[in-house]
Amino acid sequence: MASRGLALLRRLPRASPRSAPTRSLCAATEEVERDSMEYDVVIVGAGPAGLASAIRLKQLEAEAGTELAVCVVEKASEVGAHVVSGNVFEPRALDELLPDWRDDGEAPLHTKVLNDTFHYLTGESGSIPLPCPPQLHNDGNYVASLSQVVRWLGDKAEELGVEIYPGFAAAEVLYADDGAVKGVATRDTGRNKDGTPGDAFEPGVELVAKQTLFAEGARGSCAEEVMKTFDLRRDCDPQQFGLGIKEVWEVPEDHPEFAPGLVQHTLGWPLDAATYGGTFLYHMAPNLVQVGLVVGLDYANPHLSPYKEFQRLKHHPKIARYLEGGEPVAYAARVINEGGLQSVPRLSFPGGALVGCSAGFLNVPKIKGTHTAMKSGMLAAEAVFDCVRATAEDEEAAYGAEPVGYQAAFESSWIREELHAVRNYKPAFGKWGLYGGVAYSGLSAYVLRGKEPWTFSHDHVDSETTVKSDDPKAKPIDYPKPDGKLSFPLLDNLARAVVDHADQPSHLRVKPELASEVLGKAARSLKEHGAPEANFCPAGVYEYADDADGDPELVINAQNCVHCKCCSIKMPFEYVQWTVPEGGGGPNYQIT
Repeated sequence: MASRGLALLRRLPRASPRSAPTRSLCAATEEVERDSMEYDVVIVGAGPAGLASAIRLKQLEAEAGTELAVCVVEKASEVGAHVVSGNVFEPRALDELLPDWRDDGEAPLHTKVLNDTFHYLTGESGSIPLPCPPQLHNDGNYVASLSQVVRWLGDKAEELGVEIYPGFAAAEVLYADDGAVKGVATRDTGRNKDGTPGDAFEPGVELVAKQTLFAEGARGSCAEEVMKTFDLRRDCDPQQFGLGIKEVWEVPEDHPEFAPGLVQHTLGWPLDAATYGGTFLYHMAPNLVQVGLVVGLDYANPHLSPYKEFQRLKHHPKIARYLEGGEPVAYAARVINEGGLQSVPRLSFPGGALVGCSAGFLNVPKIKGTHTAMKSGMLAAEAVFDCVRATAEDEEAAYGAEPVGYQAAFESSWIREELHAVRNYKPAFGKWGLYGGVAYSGLSAYVLRGKEPWTFSHDHVDSETTVKSDDPKAKPIDYPKPDGKLSFPLLDNLARAVVDHADQPSHLRVKPELASEVLGKAARSLKEHGAPEANFCPAGVYEYADDADGDPELVINAQNCVHCKCCSIKMPFEYVQWTVPEGGGGPNYQIT
């Protein structure tokens, strides 16, 4: 099966050089005949959760003495190329999955955290040291590149017999006649911009499975469809999101301020007291500093640009001193889940389950979700394995069964315990702003210890919080011009993300039912909100240009997209549908 799978998947063409800006917002489609491959389990996404699932499945296979065909598909050009995180790595789940990982020295986890600091930035130059909150103590953790950690996990999975296919995007969820999920189909390749087949056209491949795990990360397109199809969010709060923007700087190894293992966090400036967010600097041996800003996407001001806030942050003396004399070598952006426990949906459905950030297990005050994502993948693997084995004698029943044990395993796991203790942090900031949120978080951490007999709720989605241009909260912001030393124009930084997409239909599409409201002369987002999409996108994808009649026309520069998913979340009216491009496209992260 493995050799046939390689033959079918490898015949699909890889991404070609970057295309020009795309103004065509819809792609024509037609029925095409696709090859089909069958597996016991298909996993969508080769991130920490997906690979932990795959490794655990193979461990269970070995323990039981059975054979299990496990396939992982990944839309990035290689495993890890779309993975971005802070990253301070908590090894709790890894210790459970691969207890001997420290012995061979191969894991890219070399910089132990030695010191934590926490400051409140009072303005462009002032700062106040604060006690480091319990959730930000990092004893036993490592400063790491998560993209490198994921590559290592991919090698471990392949050693166990997992088939991993990077460069192939899961574009369509497949359903059986009874409505159960029966796998996914990969994206067609070689289509022209208008959606018609080009000279190099190849249809996608159907990957049919007894069980399908969706591990696409936050706001995964297939996972979102499955949640709607099976109404998995009916008993939970709306998910909340933050946008993380990050640079990796290379500094001289003898830099006087560089300290491997130093972890720094700040609150306050450059964000105002009504905007949730914070910053980080992580020092990683031999000479890299990871610096970034996370902004909650429930902010109100349409003029706010998370990217430009991040650029001016680096000029603060508390930040600049660690970067001066160095240069940025990587840039990345990605949304993270911030809803916490009350926004976690039901986890299983007929034919599969949601794992990792597709479901949303981030510990918000820790700003960590890798360990919880991996553990969720392990729990799902165990439930799926039991499900497949229980139906092994009945081939028909083996397809579409629901791994109901996963939900129960989550409810009794340390993931839920950890998330329950911090469930009120983010909604407290939403209720009372920065100062009230800090006060409540301190009360919860030091006095109530997460055992308060109440749970605050999230009552909105982030697209609803952007105010209109005539609202007093819509204050224009005068951002300083980048100096080319500490701060940079967006397109300069975009080159450091090494973004590449094939010449293809735009994967960022205006929903047809909203096209009349947001395109052409209507352009409600521009007229009512002042075009916030031109400000919040960290890749310069969205802009308005005058058409031949002088009317504003929305231009979607899809070739710039770093797959952060922010537009599908923060866009007014949620008018953009994020779909996967041809496999292999997007950023090419190496040390993020």
